[in-house]
This record gives sequence, structure tokens and C-alpha cells, in this order.
Amino acid sequence: MSLNLKVLQVIPKLGYGGAETGCYDIAHYLPENNCESFIVTSGGELLKFIDKKKVKVIKLPVNSKNPLLILFNSLALIWIILYNNISIVHARSRAPAWSCYLATILTGRKFVTTFHGTYNFESKLKKFYNSVMVRSDLIIAGSNFIFSHIKENYSKYFDVNKRLRVIFRGINVDYFDPTTKLENDEKKLLKQWEIEKDKKIILLPGRLTSWKGQELFIEAINLVNIELGYEAFYVVILGSDQGRDLYKKKLTRLTEQFRMNNQVRFIDHCKDMALAYKISDIIVSASTEPEAFGRVAVEAQSMEKPIIASNIGGSNETVIDEKTGFLFETGNAKSLSQKILKLLYLDETSLKLIGTEGRKNIIQKFNVEKMCFSTYSEYKKIIN
Repeated sequence: MSLNLKVLQVIPKLGYGGAETGCYDIAHYLPENNCESFIVTSGGELLKFIDKKKVKVIKLPVNSKNPLLILFNSLALIWIILYNNISIVHARSRAPAWSCYLATILTGRKFVTTFHGTYNFESKLKKFYNSVMVRSDLIIAGSNFIFSHIKENYSKYFDVNKRLRVIFRGINVDYFDPTTKLENDEKKLLKQWEIEKDKKIILLPGRLTSWKGQELFIEAINLVNIELGYEAFYVVILGSDQGRDLYKKKLTRLTEQFRMNNQVRFIDHCKDMALAYKISDIIVSASTEPEAFGRVAVEAQSMEKPIIASNIGGSNETVIDEKTGFLFETGNAKSLSQKILKLLYLDETSLKLIGTEGRKNIIQKFNVEKMCFSTYSEYKKIIN
């Protein structure tokens, strides 16, 4: 039965991150359940994939933190809400959340936020700025880790009468499915990466930034090489430096220092991440700060690949240690190297079992249909 829901999601930019893909997925799920779906954003690569017949897209400079533009956006949102008779406004980032907060107060509409990260709160002013994410009628946490973080750090701003719910992010398990990839495409990607598949491939995906742990990963690989006495595998560090030239140079120098130039590949971008996982044998997520959810660990498991991840943040919830992957002591290169060695020594039957259990884990708990259904159910509850 339809409630004639009209949902407006507001996100700074529609790129390929977790918040953005979640917004995209829910936007297309709602029309299938007789709800009208709207997105306000400043732009982004994902826009070209939106089905304009199902989802109405409105462009506003909601990516700006300028107070005057935040106020301008709130006035524009008021007009959009009233003109389209919007029922629920769902904000997915702090700056647009302030615009949404003001607009929903003045229009009397329901306000939803998704708390996607831990956010920096070194000063009282920054913490106040972040607090808009808990001023909504429904606060969605992407993991139990984020749920605890909200309760520990924002109780001062948190109204106990408002709903705080954990809804795990979900991925498209049909896209991240190893059976859908063609052998010819795998060969093409290997050629692009200049890799002969005579050795295993260890993949570390993620933008090049210090907290993603690329430096720690290279140190761990060096320890593995010392233990084995030779380079038994290729290493692919996949991610853009996003203008962090000095950090990339630091990683390159470290690779040269350990004499791993022929072993390590730095790849800026890959259009088909599922294919990148498919041609790899071991996936690593070496983050030194907590991941709110950690898509890499989830995507790797869905592709039936063993994952090694830091034992902090969302990985503790998405990886079943010793069953669907391995958790290592965060920030500890020795611990990471030991887990890599453990996987390298495992027989094919054991590796296959880890892969099977991993995909089963993701289908049961972290698929996009489950995320969309849970979000839609919460929408209905706050309206009722």
C-alpha cells in the first residue's frame, strides 16, 4: 500500500563514494514502491546513470560550506519542498544538512540524516557544526561503530525522543559477483596493469591518503619478502592521489628503498572495481583510522576474495575473523605481514571456503536490497 511518500535526498556531489552510491540506490528503489524520488546535488559523475524518468534531479550549490550559500540553499529547499509537497528530506552531509534543517523547521516536514563518518571535532565550534547530523527526526548510523560514536560524542545535542537506527550500507551483490566477469576482460585489465598472471596479486584499493595505510602496507610487504626470501606476488596499490603529490612521492620512494619497483604497481583508477577484485588473490584494507563502514572489505567478500582488514571501525562488523577474512592489529606492519603470509600458505580448498563464506555473509547482511528496504521502512515509521 502506498503512503504517497515524496522523498528528497540532499547530497553535496554524486560521486562513487559510499554515501553517494547509497543515495543513488535509494533514489531508484523508492519509485518501485510507489514513492516519488528527488535528489538535490551540485553535480557528479554518477548523475549520468540516474534514470530521469524515475528520479527528479535539481542542481544547487549544496557542496559549499559558505554560510551565505547554506542560507541560500535553505531558501531554495523551502521552495522545492512546498512546490513538490515533499514529505521527507534526507541529508547525507553536514553543510547541506544545515540547509535542510532550517528548511524542514520552517516547512514542518520530517528530517532524516545519515551519519556517514566520525568527522573531525577538535574544537567546540566544529563539534557544533557536526551536531546538525543528530538534530533530525531519524538519525541513521551506517554501522554499530558509528552508532556508539554518536552516543558517546553527541549526547549533548541528541534528543532521546528522536529515532537512532543502525542501517548497514549495502552493495549491489549482482554487480560484485565473480561469475559475471569475462575471462577476456580479465586479460585486458592484467595487460593494462602490466602484469603477467604467473604470480598471485595482492590488491590495496583506496584513495592515496595517509590514513588509508598505504605506507604501512608497503612496509608489511617488505617484511613478507624478507620472510619468503623472494618476491612471490605482485602488489597493486589502486587509488588516486587527488592532488596529494607529496604523499605519492613518499610512497614511491619507500617502494624504491625496499627495492620493490618491479613488484609494485601504482594504478590511479579502475572503472570496473569488481573486475579488479576478480583478478586479485588477496585484498587488503590497511586503514589506520576507523572506517565508518569499509566498502572494500564488503566488496571483496562479495567477490569471494579473502580480505585482510584493520581491527578497528566497521571492519569488525563486516569481516568474520578467521572465517571470511582476517583482522590484523591496526598500525602494526608486522601483524599485517603475518596475516598475508598466513593466506599465502593456505591451500586452494581453504581459500575457496573463505570466499564462499564471505559472499554468503554479504548477501545475508550487507546487500543493497536490505539497506533500501530498511531505510524505506524507517521512512514509513516516522511519517506514521
